[in-house]
Order: sequence, then structure tokens, then C-alpha cells
Amino acid sequence: MALGTDPAPYELRFDSGRSCLDLVATNHPVERLDSVARLRAWLAGTGLVPAAARLPEAGPQWLAAFRELRGHIAQLVHGELDGRPADAALERVNALAAAAPPAPRAVRSAEGALVRVLCGEPNCAALVAAVARDAVELLTDPAARALLRQCEGDNCPIVYLDTSRGRRRRWCSSEVCGNRERVARHRRRAALART
Repeated sequence: MALGTDPAPYELRFDSGRSCLDLVATNHPVERLDSVARLRAWLAGTGLVPAAARLPEAGPQWLAAFRELRGHIAQLVHGELDGRPADAALERVNALAAAAPPAPRAVRSAEGALVRVLCGEPNCAALVAAVARDAVELLTDPAARALLRQCEGDNCPIVYLDTSRGRRRRWCSSEVCGNRERVARHRRRAALART
């Protein structure tokens, strides 16, 4: 991504600090989980599955399941930030988290290093459960929940974990929202200087 430009509509982002928050970010500014191939790329990008995972059962129903989970997590996270409990979303996330997540295994690569693989190909419920559990863990951990921040960029709904030194991060991405703010500030100063 070029500095100061918006991510392309197809570009997936993994900069929020948690897989559940990265899932919520997949519908801004446009739908980014619009195909099974992009869902597979997102699953690999979050580390939920190894890049070589085949996921032969992945299909439109997987997209629907992850989009449903995304909506519930968004309601929960924004409700926590705004002080508005989202109990129906909480019940659904808890139900989805109850399935067993994919079981990992360590195996030796051809070079002899230990690498992570999964015990068999995971099904949709297992992968949804892994993301739902991440949301449950995030929202029930007071230290992690205290790091939740809403991006200060204009019209940006992305929520992230502020793990910066001093906890002064203001934007979901310094290269996107941060740069937009800096450019707008520069234009305002230049306009004032001209008058």
C-alpha cells in the first residue's frame, strides 16, 4: 500500500491487534469478505489456519457464518466502548464460541524447523469458534479491554488495541487515517496562511 492511500477494496488488514477485531474491519470501507478465496486469505492472514490449508468444505455458507459473527462482534465491541450492552449479540457469540476450535500440531518442516499444522481440515464451526473465543477473551480481560480504541479518523469505525508506548495511538493506521488527518491539517494551515 502506498503511503497515505486507502487500502484497496480487496486488501485485507491485520493491524487491529486481535483476530476478532480484524474480522470486524473486513467491512470497512467496503465488503472485503466477498468471496471464499478472500475468506481463505483472511483465515491464513490471521494465523487461524496455515497458509497451505486447503479448506475443501469452504463455500458460501462459510462466508455467511463469518459475516454473521462479524456483526455480533461489532455490536459487542462498540457497545463496550459506548457503554451500551449488546446482550443478544453476547448470547450469540457465546453460543458460537462453544464449538471446539481447530486442534494444532507441531511437525518438522523439510528444513527441520517446527511448524504449526492443524489436525485435519477444520470445519466452519471450528474456525468461527476460534474467532468467537478471541472476542470472549478480549472482552473479559480487563487489561486487554482497557486497550480498546475507536479510530479518530473521519468516518472510520475501526476498533483496535492500543499497545503503543504511552497509549497515545489515535488512528487504526497511521498510513491511512493518520495521513488523511495530517494532510487535512496541512491544508487548513496553508489556507489560513493565504488569507
